[in-house]
Amino acid sequence: MKKILFTTLIAICSTITNAQVGDDIISSWKNGEGTGIIQIYKTTSGHYAGKIVWLKEPIDPDTKQPKLDKRNPDETLRTKPTLGLVNLKGMSFDEKEKKWVDGTIYDPKTGKVYSCKAELTGKNTLEVRGFIGLSLFGRTDTWTRLVKK
Repeated sequence: MKKILFTTLIAICSTITNAQVGDDIISSWKNGEGTGIIQIYKTTSGHYAGKIVWLKEPIDPDTKQPKLDKRNPDETLRTKPTLGLVNLKGMSFDEKEKKWVDGTIYDPKTGKVYSCKAELTGKNTLEVRGFIGLSLFGRTDTWTRLVKK
């Protein structure tokens, strides 16, 4: 009886721990260039998304207005401000790999969307990889958590 109870307790603890690991990405992260802060959150569908909540230069020097998403391939979205833009979508946590996978990341500098995956390389360091097709063909950016764990 004690053995069954102990095994059940271990299984419950493992389930709770794995659930928390997926949410470890939830935070505000400064991108590698230090030009933006992306707040990653969990959506109602259970996926992870991120939006730009701070820009080093939020004002367009030419227009003296907030920077707009003027390179967006969808012309109807080019008048939206870059600040507040959801640029990370659809990430899910792969419990086996301990990585966030199957997402997309949008680069407002180029107007391009890339496949995306991410991995914590430390409690406060997140490697975000944007790629086309195979992840071999892409670029990794190291983000830093703002509120240290």
